[in-house]
Amino acid sequence: MIQASAPRLVLASASQARRALLEAAGLRFEAVAAAVDEAAIKESAQAEGIPAADAALMLADAKAERIARRDPEAFVIGCDQLLVCEGLWYDKPPDLAAARSQLMALRGRAHDLVTAVVCHRRGGRIWQHVSVPRLVMRDFSEAFLASYLALEGEAVLASVGAYRLEGPGIHLFGRITGDHSAILGLPMLDLLSFLRHHRVITA
Repeated sequence: MIQASAPRLVLASASQARRALLEAAGLRFEAVAAAVDEAAIKESAQAEGIPAADAALMLADAKAERIARRDPEAFVIGCDQLLVCEGLWYDKPPDLAAARSQLMALRGRAHDLVTAVVCHRRGGRIWQHVSVPRLVMRDFSEAFLASYLALEGEAVLASVGAYRLEGPGIHLFGRITGDHSAILGLPMLDLLSFLRHHRVITA
C-alpha cells in the first residue's frame, strides 16, 4: 500500500478507536476533534422525525465540515455513530450509574449501531457511507455486569453503547452481524475503497 503525499488525510474525531483503525491500516493522517453541538443536532433530528441513518450522516457531516473549513485541500473524514434499540436512541452515558442502567436496558435485546462516515474537500461533501451492524446482548446476570463495570471503569463512558467490543465488552454479546470496524466506529473497507478510487492510496 502506498499513500500519496497529497492530499492530506484528516480525521475529524478524537476517538481513540477510530485512530487505532487508521493506524493499523498504515495510513498517515492527522486527528483533530471537531467541536459541534451533537446534542442539539440529535434533538432537532428526533423532533423532525429524521431517520437515525440520516441523523448520523448529519452529525458526521457537521464534524467534517467544521474541520474542512481550515484546510479545504485536505480529505477530511467525519464520523458518527448512533445506537438504536427498538426505536430509542442512546447517547454515551455520562457516568457509571448511567452506563449500568443503559446496559440493563439493552440486556437480552438486539440493537443497531448506525455508523456514518463522510468526506469533505474543497467546500463540500464528496462521499458518504452508512453501515448498520446489529448486535444482540446476551441475558447476563447483574453480578456479571457489576464485575464488567468494575473491570472497565470509566473506559465505557467513551462508547455510545457503554462497551468496548475490542476489549472485555465482547463478553456482553450473544450474536453480532455486520462490519467489525464499523462497530468500532469507522467502516474501514468502504473508506479504503473510497481512498483508492481517489488515488489517496494506491497498490
